[in-house]
Amino acid sequence: MSQPVPRRPPAPRPAERAKTIAVRGGPAHLLPAVGHDARDERTSPLLWHLHAGDDVSIVLPTGSPLASGLHGEATAELAVTLEITDESPLPLRQRVRGLLWLTGWLRGLDHRAARARAVAMAETAAEPERLLDVGHGLSLLRFTPVSVTLADSEGTHSLSPVTFDAAVPDPLHDYEDRWLRHLEHEHSDLVSRLSRLLPTELRDGRIRPLGLDRHGLRLRVEGEGDDHDVRLAFSRAVENPPQLAVELRKLAGCPFHHAPRHSPGTDGAS
Repeated sequence: MSQPVPRRPPAPRPAERAKTIAVRGGPAHLLPAVGHDARDERTSPLLWHLHAGDDVSIVLPTGSPLASGLHGEATAELAVTLEITDESPLPLRQRVRGLLWLTGWLRGLDHRAARARAVAMAETAAEPERLLDVGHGLSLLRFTPVSVTLADSEGTHSLSPVTFDAAVPDPLHDYEDRWLRHLEHEHSDLVSRLSRLLPTELRDGRIRPLGLDRHGLRLRVEGEGDDHDVRLAFSRAVENPPQLAVELRKLAGCPFHHAPRHSPGTDGAS
């Protein structure tokens, strides 16, 4: 009699994971499509921002190869891929958790449209002062995705722009970095207790917090010769830090499940 196939722990849907990576705004590179002159080098945007409707604003030096032919030209366009890297906030041996590729059209904007987008970006940009140079050495370009591909520990998935547009990011994405740092630096004992939930062959490795979402906790087990990613499921989907604190204590087998007195998502501690 055949053995039943183990059920995979629940995870956010691919479109939700893709939108979470895009909204988080990690390191990104632009790669021109094959056949466009010799401009095949990876270009790092100085700033980029995903707008509602999944339109993307990208800031490049005006003299860069990608921007030089598009600056101020609302009708010019170039086929490119925007590669977004999902990186762990912790100094892991291998920090990359996933890759998101948005392929579409990079277009120029006239001065008025570029300035309007710069104002919109300034509300959330990490370095809003850099937007003051749009039109003065920097070009703000519009990127419209027509295809989306996600690759992470759950697999590789192709998504339509409509599906990607309709997805919402994970409700914990604003808290994830703080909670992972909190677990790593303040609760290493709790993380160690999770080893009992791992396959026997992984329990001797170094266990590191890797990711958090509404369905569970991801761990990176760093062994002598290789790394392994493991997902541990919560007993229920969570929506906020207090619920997350309860589920983490349940996973660790703590005798009490109430939220900790100091948690990074509720009082700013880290």
